[in-house]
Amino acid sequence: MLSPAVYVPTPPLDSSTREFGAYGNGTVLFDEARYTSLAYPSTFAALDESLPVHLFIAVGDDEWANPLPEDAIHDLDYEAATLYNQAKRVSGISAELRVYDGGHDWDVWSRGFEEGMRDIGPRLRTSAPPAFPGSQLGSSGQDYAGGVLALAGGETITATNLAGDAPGHVGAGGLDIVVQRLDAAGAPIWNTAIAGAANDRAYGVVTDGDGGALVAGFSRTATDDILLARVSADGDLLWTTRYGSTTAADRAYAVTPDGAGGAYLAGYTSGSLPGHTSAGDKDAALVHVNGDGTVAWSAGFGGAGEDKAYAVAAAPDGTVVVAGSSSGAMPGATAAGSLDAWVAGFSPDGEQLWLHQYGTDASDQFQAAVGTPDGVIVAGYTGGSLAGASAGASDMVAMAFTSDGEQVWQRQYGTSGDDRGAALVARSGGVALIGHSDGTWGIPAGGVDVVALPLTLAGEPGTPVQLGSAQRDGADEWDEANLFAAASGASVWVQGITFGAVDGATNQGSSDVFLSRVELASTGGPTSPETTTTTSSPPTTSASSTAAVVPPVGAPGGGNGGSGTGGIGGLSSTGVDVMRALLAAAALTMVGAALIRRRRAMGPQLGAS
Repeated sequence: MLSPAVYVPTPPLDSSTREFGAYGNGTVLFDEARYTSLAYPSTFAALDESLPVHLFIAVGDDEWANPLPEDAIHDLDYEAATLYNQAKRVSGISAELRVYDGGHDWDVWSRGFEEGMRDIGPRLRTSAPPAFPGSQLGSSGQDYAGGVLALAGGETITATNLAGDAPGHVGAGGLDIVVQRLDAAGAPIWNTAIAGAANDRAYGVVTDGDGGALVAGFSRTATDDILLARVSADGDLLWTTRYGSTTAADRAYAVTPDGAGGAYLAGYTSGSLPGHTSAGDKDAALVHVNGDGTVAWSAGFGGAGEDKAYAVAAAPDGTVVVAGSSSGAMPGATAAGSLDAWVAGFSPDGEQLWLHQYGTDASDQFQAAVGTPDGVIVAGYTGGSLAGASAGASDMVAMAFTSDGEQVWQRQYGTSGDDRGAALVARSGGVALIGHSDGTWGIPAGGVDVVALPLTLAGEPGTPVQLGSAQRDGADEWDEANLFAAASGASVWVQGITFGAVDGATNQGSSDVFLSRVELASTGGPTSPETTTTTSSPPTTSASSTAAVVPPVGAPGGGNGGSGTGGIGGLSSTGVDVMRALLAAAALTMVGAALIRRRRAMGPQLGAS
């Protein structure tokens, strides 16, 4: 964005903004009232939330610095960052910020326009987005998804983290876990609350093997403790187990059943679990809880940095596979960047068997895991080229491993936008990777949408489904995922956060929780992972980029998806016309910028335009 409308409340007195009439009134070249009404921050409140807006903001890191101390706020690099932070917090607006190496000159503007058009173009659409069916639950506060378990006959058991009163629930304080059994239409059969005076939050629901559910997360008393609760098929709370350090925070972010009525929980500890001494800021944690609620064993592991486990799954031979992220180096591995992904295998008795760490110079994280007939698949996202060439701001990434830790394949999936994998679920012939994206996988619905991508057991992608409201879905305002999934025959149940609403519903507050049934095309039956092997034995440091990006159907360069034919990157012919108009406008703006630059070269330094 090259625009003087970024200045708040008005441009500085020496800005050429005041001299070209863009905000004039009659013969007056600059009218403060007109500027104030048209400047970007002032218009946010007047935007129609049903019509999503995307901003691309570009600025140089060496922008001309206003020499007057009282005008320091009017440095364009400062004001551009401020605008971005404001825009990201407005419902119905998504935004990207780029800070280039350069000043107030053509080197910055040309890069900004070029990347800006690549960013905005795929978001243009001339067709209505697909329906967003499902059920929805929420309070007047900010609510979060907590997990979903698919039952026979289309029924589900869900966990929702409510910030206040909601139908069938009176808030106890902070976040409350509300477990519901829902019929096939999404209507509640029973409600069961797990709620104290402070925060209680669920991060997964799995079967207890007897028609009921195990709900994992954390519960706060003096500090956060790892929580596992068992709820019967009739909604009775049978027992709750809280576990962790007595003086530090401990949380569970993932759960998988152990096949005997208990479960393995993965998360972190900020202190020292029994038999474990803290290695740093936070250590990853793995806890095995028996079917009667007693703790069988726990393991803490990590380096000097912040280490968290976000995913856990059981391989066919009983190996427990845990995955997450580290801000440093895990034991026996080497750090590659700001945040690295890691995956580790443990025996059913809690002995660590193997560990691999992967990273680029950007942020990389594993957030999901699922068992397969041959081992496990883990998934998450990368900000670089971790398992292939980067397609955009961040890409979804998936890797498959045998039970003994040998990497079978690695793949990277993405658009030109921000794409992040968040959940995995096994389905016939493969798995489904659920994530969130502000890019184009089909027809975008809003600022951030939910994406369901079917994968074969070899990692080959099928036809994705993109769904959501006109608002942000699947991730909170900090771009942190809040998505869960469960399989039911050919269908996949997806639960997640929404700042909008499913069709026919109304958002009750800041954010609600949706539950949608997504139909995915068949992956074509079981496929041998060996047919697409990209690496044979993974290093414990940065992974080699041997697999190319696999563009999804409907994404730019990804085949015949999108909203029509004859378009660019899924655009219809009308969309192409819009794209051409934008390119023409950008060219005119560049000319104007060149004129301003020429004027400055001929006279004294006047400040940012």
